[in-house]
Amino acid sequence: MSDTSTAPSGVNKLYFAVWRWHFYAGLYVIPFLIMLAVTGIVMVWFTAVAPEYGERMQLAPQATSLSVTQQEAAALAAYPAGKIGQYIAPYDAQTPAMLRVDLADGQRMIALNPYSGEVLRDSLNGDTWYAFANKIHGTLLIGDLGDRLVEIAASLGLLLVITGLYLVWPRNGARIGDLLVPNLRAKGRALWKSLHSVLGFWISIVLVFFLISGLSWAGIWGGKYVQAWSTFPAAKWDNVPLSDAKHKDMNMTAEDTVPWALEQTPMPMSGSDAGVDGLPMGMPVTLENIVALGRAIGFQGRFQVAVPADEGGVWTLSQDSMSYDSPDPTADRTVHIDQYTGKILAQVGFADYALAGKAMAVGISLHEGQMGTWNIVANIAFCLIVIFVAVSGVVMWWKRRPAGALRLAAPPKPAGVPLGGVALIALVLSVAFPMLGLTLLAVLLVDFLVLQNVPAMKRAFS
Repeated sequence: MSDTSTAPSGVNKLYFAVWRWHFYAGLYVIPFLIMLAVTGIVMVWFTAVAPEYGERMQLAPQATSLSVTQQEAAALAAYPAGKIGQYIAPYDAQTPAMLRVDLADGQRMIALNPYSGEVLRDSLNGDTWYAFANKIHGTLLIGDLGDRLVEIAASLGLLLVITGLYLVWPRNGARIGDLLVPNLRAKGRALWKSLHSVLGFWISIVLVFFLISGLSWAGIWGGKYVQAWSTFPAAKWDNVPLSDAKHKDMNMTAEDTVPWALEQTPMPMSGSDAGVDGLPMGMPVTLENIVALGRAIGFQGRFQVAVPADEGGVWTLSQDSMSYDSPDPTADRTVHIDQYTGKILAQVGFADYALAGKAMAVGISLHEGQMGTWNIVANIAFCLIVIFVAVSGVVMWWKRRPAGALRLAAPPKPAGVPLGGVALIALVLSVAFPMLGLTLLAVLLVDFLVLQNVPAMKRAFS
């Protein structure tokens, strides 16, 4: 290969152009892919394998358990100034009940033995390795700026997949088998290229799924471009007063537990005659009675009860895969109850979600490894392959670069590339993913205004 920034004549010009796109996208995306894969493994481990709050601790079942009121008292014994903000029923007879105690200076998550009232684990809410990894995964610990940087990486990741598939597709006498099985007899850079191409091809569809499902949480494409048009419409709750609060306000920490399709939906409000029969008239609206109502209307196993946050707040019963309550995302269910009358104000389940909401309910469960052991193993294996493909790309570049050259050694730039189809693909992707479009525009401007006019810079980035 020529040691210049111009491709030799007589080559597939489009191939070299796409290769340069793939190379420059990889410069930005590779560190993010490695970060997302590593933090993804950490998050799967501390939710599906070793939950940190103690909700999967094993207990010896007994004939009778304490009442919910007695469990409340046991959780509050160490925090007399606190109040219960949330109750999470056990998965089964062998696991603890969970109670969140709200204090003036934070929240405590209590894993409680429902038979004896013993506090098995007492943790600061949000102070977990999962929460730390989740913050890195989504925002790099720097808030909205980090969210935008990750969204750019995920958007460019889609471009990386498309260009990568074009590059590895068999041509010039190559066989389809070379794309499916790595050539382990190859040596040096050829071996790395074979492994990179084959593994990249096999994970391409899954990687696109992970990138898009992750982008659905991002601030621009998710929050403003997709989620806003796919949120469950609160207008379906006829004659129910609505609060200024939204469902996403129930996410107390970096751990998103409210279903994606409900996050931007306004909450109903207590204090009216609205609603249908819930608790029998005259029965006190207490945590114990609300839990009993949940069982009566069909909640089985682990489900969550959020206590009203203020005078207009409602009791919220929920069971969904986002909160690791159930491995079945199609069983998602949320019920709101008036804190004064005990009437059911609103109910929403998986069947009520819009198509995007249904896709996200299933997609996030797969993304986070919530659908059983097979899902956990598959996700961890996928993350390890992503790390290898990313690292192998760096190794290939290192082996290809000219020794001692003070430049990136990008793939040679072809002249006279037919840009019609390429421009159309770029335009479609840019419209579908705004951050990708803005990034491509920024790169073109830098190339036109800076790199093309500063010879030293042009050579360094060639």
